[in-house]
Amino acid sequence: MAATTHTVSNQPPPLTGYDVFGSDRALTEAVKRHIAPESLAGVRGELGELGRAAGSAQVQEWGALANAHPPVLHTHDRYGHRVDEVEFHPAWHRLLGHAVGAGLTGAWTRPGGHVRRAAGFLVWTQAEAGHGCPLSMTHAAVPALRTDPELAAGWEPLLASTVYERELRPVAVKAGALLGMGMTEKQGGTDVRANTTRAEPLAAEGEYLLTGHKWFCSAPMSDGFLVLAQAPGGLTCFLLPRVLPDGTRNTFAIQRLKDKLGNRSNASAEVEFDGTWARRVGEEGRGVNTIIGMVAATRLDCAVGSAGLMRQAVAQAVHHCTYRTVSGGPLVDKPLMRNVLADLAVESEAATVLAMRLAAAYDADTEAERALLRIAVPAAKYWVTKRCAPLVAEALECLGGNGYVEESGMPRLLREAPLNSIWEGSGNVQALDVLRALRREPMALDAYLREVGQARGADHRLDGAIRGVLTELADLDGIEARARRLTERMALVLQGSLLVRWAPPEVADAFCASRLGGDGGAAFGTLPHSLDLASVVERARP
Repeated sequence: MAATTHTVSNQPPPLTGYDVFGSDRALTEAVKRHIAPESLAGVRGELGELGRAAGSAQVQEWGALANAHPPVLHTHDRYGHRVDEVEFHPAWHRLLGHAVGAGLTGAWTRPGGHVRRAAGFLVWTQAEAGHGCPLSMTHAAVPALRTDPELAAGWEPLLASTVYERELRPVAVKAGALLGMGMTEKQGGTDVRANTTRAEPLAAEGEYLLTGHKWFCSAPMSDGFLVLAQAPGGLTCFLLPRVLPDGTRNTFAIQRLKDKLGNRSNASAEVEFDGTWARRVGEEGRGVNTIIGMVAATRLDCAVGSAGLMRQAVAQAVHHCTYRTVSGGPLVDKPLMRNVLADLAVESEAATVLAMRLAAAYDADTEAERALLRIAVPAAKYWVTKRCAPLVAEALECLGGNGYVEESGMPRLLREAPLNSIWEGSGNVQALDVLRALRREPMALDAYLREVGQARGADHRLDGAIRGVLTELADLDGIEARARRLTERMALVLQGSLLVRWAPPEVADAFCASRLGGDGGAAFGTLPHSLDLASVVERARP
């Protein structure tokens, strides 16, 4: 075929070779806001290195390869011995190793540790989201382990380590370790108290043998797992190592890997326990209370991870429309497309600002901030993760047919987008947890109202939305059936408050007009045309 018939024009260059962190104004401003001035330069340096890696062609290729070659289960070796190992593509190990080396499993003891880790998690999710699961669980396991100082002393330094060791060996001889979690059983789902896994105590204090199953056990190549099982004293939390101190494999039969919609680089398994050795964590009968700190931390990571997916989708859409020309000019300058992009950018920034504010609450660790987290984490997890899938779908549409092609990376983002809404309790569970906090912990509502009240008087639409939430709270009839509506409004008001205080006026104005003032439609791209949309889009440009 003659070369003249195949001239490629009006196609944007790939979005590569850029700093994912440094080009994200909402995120860089949040880090500056929440990190102590004396630490800011160092944190920016760390995140800049991670951001440049995430935006590099090499790491983007790792992400594509890890998803093109999903994990493979090997139940037996060539001689018939049971091994229960999962083989991952080398790209997966490179991604995970880089993330561990960047400190994405260590937050609890570093100054500003949660903010710097959340920012890094948001950045690195944009390279590839599947391997974020073991990063999140390893980070989040610390609160549960700290209920047993002896266990924490042995495990916490390994979990916070920047050394990634993929081999299964006794943790006593490893320089770093990963920890997973297994609560869900097929007959119970999110009703963890329906778990039927049994724990029989041994003669040695705190040691048990487990018999049962877990329906979803993510990242089964981890060095250990926090699981729930029924002990004589009731539902209890246990630490189950993959390899016993003497070097033998613990009984951990991986029956199959799930064939999932997205998150394909990550292994999610069904596992069986049959006389599996485990160490009790916390008191018998206090399993939910012991593991709830881990659940809360992973729920925040769901919001952070979704914010990362949203940011990458918006970055790709704005980038494409900047270089694509239509009717004699850049697509990004066309009024209707500008409206769509601005709407997407506002949603993305609201997610980022909220996620980073909650990470900062973990760092502050005051009674008031802990009270805020008890109500704001499930609200944020509910709303931010719910908004992820429609945002990614709209961003994909901005690329037209190009966005529907696997090579664009947008289909992978779209398949990943629903995950965080399901993981660690789906929407109804989060909404009911908001009600639980309202009913049982008056300090949680006080903390929420103090937070949103800091912006009172700055925007009449926000003030009206705050009054609307108070009206909803004053009417408790049928409150459970209205729990989603209430949770959505509380999350929107919190986002609006944060944007009014910290975002540029054009971003806050667009959010309050459309999300709180009713001047917006059900689809993206329905912002009031009179707003400064060009500035909103320019701010989102990668």
